[in-house]
Amino acid sequence: PRPHVSAHQVCIEYLRDTNILFLGGLLVAVAVEHWNLHKRIALRVLLTIGVRPALLILGFMAVTAFLSMWISNTATTAMMVPIAHAVLEQMHSHPTGKDVEEGNNNPTFELQEPGPHKEVTKLDNGQVLPTLPAPSGSRAHQSQEQLHFAKGMSLCVCYAASIGGISTLTGTGPNLVLQGQLNTLFSEDGNVVNFVSWFGFAFPTSIILLLLAWVWLQIAFLGFNFRKNFGIGEKVREQEQAAYRVIQTEHRLLGPMTFAEKAVTVLFVTLVLLWFTREPGFFLGWGNLAFPNAEGESMLSDGTVAIFISIVMFIVPSKIPGLTQDPENPGKLKAPPALLNWKTVNEKTPWNVVFLLGGGFALAKGSERSGLSTWLGNQLTPLENVPPPAIAFILCLLVATFTECTSNVATTTIFLPILASMSRAICLHPLYVMLPCTLASSLAFMLPVATPPNAIVFSFGGLKVSDMARAGFLLNIIGVLVITLAINSWSYAIFDLHTFPSWAHIDNTTAHCQPN
Repeated sequence: PRPHVSAHQVCIEYLRDTNILFLGGLLVAVAVEHWNLHKRIALRVLLTIGVRPALLILGFMAVTAFLSMWISNTATTAMMVPIAHAVLEQMHSHPTGKDVEEGNNNPTFELQEPGPHKEVTKLDNGQVLPTLPAPSGSRAHQSQEQLHFAKGMSLCVCYAASIGGISTLTGTGPNLVLQGQLNTLFSEDGNVVNFVSWFGFAFPTSIILLLLAWVWLQIAFLGFNFRKNFGIGEKVREQEQAAYRVIQTEHRLLGPMTFAEKAVTVLFVTLVLLWFTREPGFFLGWGNLAFPNAEGESMLSDGTVAIFISIVMFIVPSKIPGLTQDPENPGKLKAPPALLNWKTVNEKTPWNVVFLLGGGFALAKGSERSGLSTWLGNQLTPLENVPPPAIAFILCLLVATFTECTSNVATTTIFLPILASMSRAICLHPLYVMLPCTLASSLAFMLPVATPPNAIVFSFGGLKVSDMARAGFLLNIIGVLVITLAINSWSYAIFDLHTFPSWAHIDNTTAHCQPN
């Protein structure tokens, strides 16, 4: 009989544990955004780091990367770009600089994103209306320098959002696709990729990549004069003071922390702590102790924790419940609204991604059941003679190129089942090729259409496609090299990559692979 998958089995793939984890993480992120907690964190860090050119870029990159670890890369970028442009405008606010710095608006790439877009006088064709004569001499040189700095600032935000997203399992779609595909293709994998193991592998990788990206953007847009970039031996210029005042004013406008912000902070920190201590591996977590199965493993998953905290957010009030009278019904008390309500969640949740993830898992299941995966794996057996590091490096380059033209999630959905069957055919640990390719799918740095953060930055104007392509090309190469370093060093200890795991034995195709 021809192998088949029933509708009942396909439907299960659409709401796997991975989708529940995605949904739970998303609900918490929506609460953080809804109460403007992310903006407070961003401004606080920028005030601490200061406004010297190199440090300002580092500050924006660090904040964006940290926020995109927990909330969506798109939402982080949409919030940070207007702040970056407000700061730039103050730094370059003397006449002549502004017109050059604004550049052309790119209406093609306008996204329906919250956040104040720049307000400039525009003609019907989208061109910025010139208000001043062209600058001359030293002023032109100064404007050129400002233009470069503005480009560097814009690009640093979208690049940092993509780099920060790889740090945590819930940070970006491809990471969750990997976890879901592993659970679908290798049902006995014992939850080898969870929040803690992923963080141990990907967080150091993203830190190294972030620092190298910062150095590269400095060289590309500020030049080699590091003393000047860091403002060593110079007085704080007037423009820098003006930029600092903008950040200060923005911070002051937020006012003191509200009860809702404090409550969201506490719940958010609780979620992260519960994720880290559920089943850490190197000591018994609360999941192993309180909810063990027959093997002593935690029956609760990271998704359970995320949904639990989300439900709490629907219950906890946004103000301290006091004896507030209901103005419409005198004599009755009015309850304050909860931290989260369904209206907000429904508006801000990208439901399409839930189905995109589910469709990918169903596709993986279908290709495994129909024998397509095995057939593809057998076609790739000649790769047995190629050293594993070379295989991983070539595949990384291939995926990094592919992801510039297709969505990151689609790239991983297409590649991972093929890589899983290939690794079984050549007796290689499946994670040795699946992990680096998952990270490489987030290296979408070259084109505005490669990923939403790039499109948002591009829509604000002042950037040409060639600027992004030039800066992104080298960053792609750096990214692939950093991922190659990660997979051949510390990830060996985390995922036991030097052996062929027993959970990868599925049928006779792996009979010749001896697990150590």
